[in-house]
Amino acid sequence: MLNVAALMGRLTSDPKLKSTPKGVSVTTFIIAVERSFVRQGAEKQTDFINIVVWRNAAEFVCKYFRKGDMIAVNGSIQTRTYQDKEGITRKAAEIIADSVHFAGSNHAIQ
Repeated sequence: MLNVAALMGRLTSDPKLKSTPKGVSVTTFIIAVERSFVRQGAEKQTDFINIVVWRNAAEFVCKYFRKGDMIAVNGSIQTRTYQDKEGITRKAAEIIADSVHFAGSNHAIQ
């Protein structure tokens, strides 16, 4: 079986670093990804994809990326179910990142 996702898009907000109770770094954020196919006479559409990044990669993202920055993400698709505030079971799909990379020319690591 194969579960591989490769995306490039812009962060919709500044990533925020969090830690699990065991001290593992994690960040979650959303990237806006334009669809490559546009129907004739229609406008480009954008998908908003949830990304989860763990450990050193999470620290890297939070240190060097901000809202609007272009980022490349390689990882796998994962789905999960959860209960919302009203007790309704919901399903979420997200990309669990294996690696993240600069994709724009506006970055300079200091």
